[in-house]
Amino acid sequence: MTKSELVSRLIKVHPQLTERQARIVVLTFFGEVAAALRRGDRVELRGFGSFWTRRLGARNGHHPGTGRRAGLPEKRLPAFKPSRLLNDRLGPAE
Repeated sequence: MTKSELVSRLIKVHPQLTERQARIVVLTFFGEVAAALRRGDRVELRGFGSFWTRRLGARNGHHPGTGRRAGLPEKRLPAFKPSRLLNDRLGPAE
């Protein structure tokens, strides 16, 4: 699902919202989650899951085109763990 599809579904569920208002809601939500992760905060959405960042340490890598070694700096990566409720809603893998 894309952001625009999410905006469309939000309008269907809440017809009192204009498209502009729904877009603002969606963009604000994603912006706040991203800002919290940048600050190093954990974001928990009950019944959906938790977002947090993991630290990936500095390491040695190589450039695939030239084969030269390159030092890769430390970075943070987003992580997500679905809630038990979300897992139950999805059901078993087929």
